[in-house]
Amino acid sequence: MRKNIVAGNWKMNMNLQEGLELAKELNEALKGKTVNCDVVIGTPFIHLATVAATVDTSRIGVAAQNCADKVSGAYTGEVSAAMVASTGAKYVILGHSERRAYYHETAETLKAKVTLALDNALTPIFCIGEVLEERESEKHFDVVKSQIEASLFDLPAEAFGKIVLAYEPVWAIGTGKTATAAQAQEMHAFIRSTVAQRYGQEVADNTSILYGGSANASNAKELFSNPDVDGGLIGGASLAVDKFMPIIEAF
Repeated sequence: MRKNIVAGNWKMNMNLQEGLELAKELNEALKGKTVNCDVVIGTPFIHLATVAATVDTSRIGVAAQNCADKVSGAYTGEVSAAMVASTGAKYVILGHSERRAYYHETAETLKAKVTLALDNALTPIFCIGEVLEERESEKHFDVVKSQIEASLFDLPAEAFGKIVLAYEPVWAIGTGKTATAAQAQEMHAFIRSTVAQRYGQEVADNTSILYGGSANASNAKELFSNPDVDGGLIGGASLAVDKFMPIIEAF
């Protein structure tokens, strides 16, 4: 059975001390609570080891927001998948629209990153999604399908089964706009059918597909009630426990 997951993406926010305080506060908020989803926090690289050693990792998974497309070597400033795994992190966010747009990450680059993440027992949270122009010209299904195919569909079924997908309509990230629950369900169902065509219905049914695009406490319940929306990749609302917890509790 696929998992429900609520993952926070802190992006480039908070210094180490602030991030550690937030992680501790979330850890306390989850103590003694029964939640119906896995909780993940995606921190900056410098936070990973400290946060992973501080939180109860049976309740909170820790994610890097990226990793290198090389194993090791003379790549100043890069952080390898093996390094990420050595901190105690269990997840890595790959293919985020900001990485694609600002750092020109290609399908081939992401394919290498996914492989290295899996080789190091990390669970990739692989992001896909269209920009506003692509949505308005009704190319959104083609764009999302090509992103999945180009970076993931060379994987064997067993490896693909270890990946979490995150659909993020780029036009709804940080804009205050949100895809309607119906729009989210339509795309998530399309993504699942695309996976089923390549790997079969069982693999598709077991693939968690998260929604990422200005999800918050007020719309999470409606979004998560859709049969093909298995949680959220949360940006700004994950930076405060009082905003993040209601999203976790929306399941």
